Amino acid sequence: MTMNRRSLIKGAAVVPAAAAATALAAPAISQGMMKLRMTTSWPKGFPGLGTAAQLMADNVTALTDGRISVEVFGAGEIAPGLKAFDAVSDGTADMYHSADYYYLGKSPALAFFTAVPFGMTASELDTWLYNDGGQDLWDEVSGGFGVKPFVCGNSGVQAGGWFNKEINSADDLKGLNIRMPGLGGEALRRIGANAVTLSGGEIGPALQAGTIDATEWVGPWNDYAFGLQKLAKIYYTSGFHEPGSGLSCGVNKGVYDKLSDSDKAVFAIAAQSANAVNYTSFLANNGEFLQRLQSEGTDIREFGDDVWDAFGKASDEVMQENAEKDPMFKKVHDSFVASRAKTAGWVANSEGQYLRQRNRVIGL
Repeated sequence: MTMNRRSLIKGAAVVPAAAAATALAAPAISQGMMKLRMTTSWPKGFPGLGTAAQLMADNVTALTDGRISVEVFGAGEIAPGLKAFDAVSDGTADMYHSADYYYLGKSPALAFFTAVPFGMTASELDTWLYNDGGQDLWDEVSGGFGVKPFVCGNSGVQAGGWFNKEINSADDLKGLNIRMPGLGGEALRRIGANAVTLSGGEIGPALQAGTIDATEWVGPWNDYAFGLQKLAKIYYTSGFHEPGSGLSCGVNKGVYDKLSDSDKAVFAIAAQSANAVNYTSFLANNGEFLQRLQSEGTDIREFGDDVWDAFGKASDEVMQENAEKDPMFKKVHDSFVASRAKTAGWVANSEGQYLRQRNRVIGL
């Protein structure tokens, strides 16, 4: 898709600041210039995650010729990594970049906009959000907390994680202290593991200290950056919990609602661009870093079918129980499942068949 940037922003109004949830939500304004502060759940500039946040910020700044600028702050600079949503909701920051499944205490339905067990791949998630009503539901859920959300990156299928012992059956997970957030962590608890939520920067120290026995993070690129290969010896390469993990950019609604329609379009297009580019960056780098892990002697494995079956049974229980307890969860769940069912058959019979045959024929 091509666009004329100057046509997009021509006639855009200079946006006055208005207090959002609190007086702290008012962005800095000087001679018609707006400066927004983005808090994140990642170390600033961290590969894939921090760079997605910076790309979103750079896109907004470029599309407005600097009239609206966005300054990115790493986890802990404005708010703790797992409090990014809260900081934008209460007006401490203007924007956040995070993963919305960190905030299930606000609404379990937020999980769908990052990833749920046995959920959607990156392309399926985008299909739901852009075509099948997912964005409207996200606006409804997050809007109740004073946030306007956008999908702003995707890591693709995430790795099963790092372990210091073999996982040959579901019994091997019992009593294991493992870092896994979201509904995937809840599914592991049903199997008997002790799943905990930690921000990225807390994972290495916890694994090194023995506070956790195992962890999932993202995939080879990000995992290598954190040095997890030095702290655990066995790497399971595909997990059940995050088949296409959407990263989120939330804007304080008090700020967003005061934007002109032209500037609202800038934010949407900036997020769409960051979303697409970020996903390809994960694809480009995960393969390279998987090869690096292999060459350095990491023991790389796949979970067996019986372990996957246990994941599936526990995940289904979690999804059904949440749907029974929470009407909004059920509303989002039903839309999500309908979209997945619609796209999955075609994906399997097109891309799935092609990849199987391509890899067989050319020996990949």
